Amino acid sequence: MKKKILVVDDEVSILQMVTDILEDEGFGVETAADGPSALARLGEALPDLVLLDIWMPGIDGLEVLKRIKQEWPFLPVVIMSGHGTIETAVKATKLGAYDFIEKPLSYEQTILTIKNALQFRDLEEENVLLRQKAVSHRTLTGESPAMQALKEQLALVAPTDAWVLIQGENGTGKELVAQTIHRLSKRNHRALVEVNCAAIPEELIESELFGHEKGAFTGATTMKRGKFDLANRGTLFLDEIGDMSLKTQAKILRILQEQRFERVGGSRTIQVDVRIIAATNKDLEAEIEKGNFREDLYYRLNVIPIHVPPLRERTEDIPLLVAEFLAEYGRETGRGPLEASPEVLQALQDYDWPGNVRELRNVVERMVILSRGPVLTLEGLPPAIRRHTPAETPWADVDDFKAAKACFERAFLQRKLDENGRNISRTAKAIGMERRHLHRKIKALGLEV
Repeated sequence: MKKKILVVDDEVSILQMVTDILEDEGFGVETAADGPSALARLGEALPDLVLLDIWMPGIDGLEVLKRIKQEWPFLPVVIMSGHGTIETAVKATKLGAYDFIEKPLSYEQTILTIKNALQFRDLEEENVLLRQKAVSHRTLTGESPAMQALKEQLALVAPTDAWVLIQGENGTGKELVAQTIHRLSKRNHRALVEVNCAAIPEELIESELFGHEKGAFTGATTMKRGKFDLANRGTLFLDEIGDMSLKTQAKILRILQEQRFERVGGSRTIQVDVRIIAATNKDLEAEIEKGNFREDLYYRLNVIPIHVPPLRERTEDIPLLVAEFLAEYGRETGRGPLEASPEVLQALQDYDWPGNVRELRNVVERMVILSRGPVLTLEGLPPAIRRHTPAETPWADVDDFKAAKACFERAFLQRKLDENGRNISRTAKAIGMERRHLHRKIKALGLEV
């Protein structure tokens, strides 16, 4: 795709000359004859660089430069002037200009400066992306057959530009799958822009996705680029797509088909090149039957369907996940190496995990915070998980009937108390026992309330 340059100068001959030079070098060119029109064109043209004259009537180049850097801090600006002084050059540099060139323009110097500025911008963007990856770089953990199949599918799909629909329960790692696809794609040098469709109010989602012009509505004090703009030549991740209203679905379908849109309050059509990855925890075919989701949008998104398996279908991966989380929390807390006892790992594998990997991560974090030693033990498990462990059936190894009965009563009543929030009245009602009788039992057995 051609790099686009906005040339700003009040002299028509300069505009024409620079346009011819840049077009000969393979650049796309937009022009503006003064400061106000330059600022207006910026939001529409989305240039990769601005070539800006200083001495112009009305708003001069330094003021335009200042405003550009306020709204587009990473946009490189090269200043040109026929009356250049060291003082002016220093001031322009302090305001954020990449370089300063004097008129009459030298062909070689102008092209070299522009290419260096564009290369510098690419490096800045690459550094931002690398920092983002360093902070949030996570990989898909697991060697189970279900995870092996998922990884093989991603390896085939990611290098293409095909659109992907990720489906899976809450907490299974759909966002991580989307990040993996982007990281393995040809677009990984550009941004992965994430949109949580469920978290944005319906009246604001158009502004979030498409952007808005200054004054488009109350509170729109500046122009804002939308998520489609920001994801240009990269990837747009639409999370929780099933929670988008029918009205918004209709609008987004047109944008997805055409890859063109207008900002809210604007009239200029903006063309983008975006790969779409969508995700949902809903059965979209069932939502179509209910009239909650558009069939045409579903088939547009569902080019490559990917199913993320729930944790209960890959329990053999739990020890690997726990080890990963413990290593992470050990580093964060400064406690050094942490591990889970075999009994804890077995208990975690016996649990159904309705909240999937997210719930497992939370449980491990809780155990790390509450544990005193480097080894996580059964005592640190939440009651809902602990009740599935052999520790909750201590009577199994007792030969004496009376002792086994006491063990059973203690374990049974403790579990029911946990289930009812340690509320004695509620527990008594749940198990069909008088409150006074239950209270005496609790006291006799030394149970926790």
